[in-house]
Amino acid sequence: MKRKAGLEEAAREGGKVALDLGYEVVETALDRENAGTYLRFYLDKPGGITLSDCEAFHRKVQPGLEKVDYDFLEVCSPGLDRPLKTRGDLEKALGAQVEVRLYKPQGGAKEHRGELAGVDETGIRLRTAAGDIAFTKKEIALIRRSVDLSALEGPDAETQEEAE
Repeated sequence: MKRKAGLEEAAREGGKVALDLGYEVVETALDRENAGTYLRFYLDKPGGITLSDCEAFHRKVQPGLEKVDYDFLEVCSPGLDRPLKTRGDLEKALGAQVEVRLYKPQGGAKEHRGELAGVDETGIRLRTAAGDIAFTKKEIALIRRSVDLSALEGPDAETQEEAE
């Protein structure tokens, strides 16, 4: 089976299995690498995907992929900071802190951070400390959620630094 047809078949089968399990297939990829061809499913669900979810999907989808030419099957979470590609992704992120990277600088910068305040067919609106900024789809190179890693430091991080 040709690569494109194989990817379409995998996406169809993965979509059926994901729907049955209550997951969303964020992306399906068929990538050639040095070790062989990888068929990858990136899954999501409210509250996030667990390792057990990935395992359940893997077991259920694999028998339906007999016609797809691949060497390795990977099932994983797309990650918190994955690019927001579809309007559905953006609508789910409304109210969240995001970072927007532009092709060309706007307002003196190519990167802007703020709350995703609006989404429509033309682009997005970002709420920043300096006010609202609108970006068209054509201006945006990448948009993704901002991940605040300071929470991982915990309340003792500052106390521990002081003790040293």
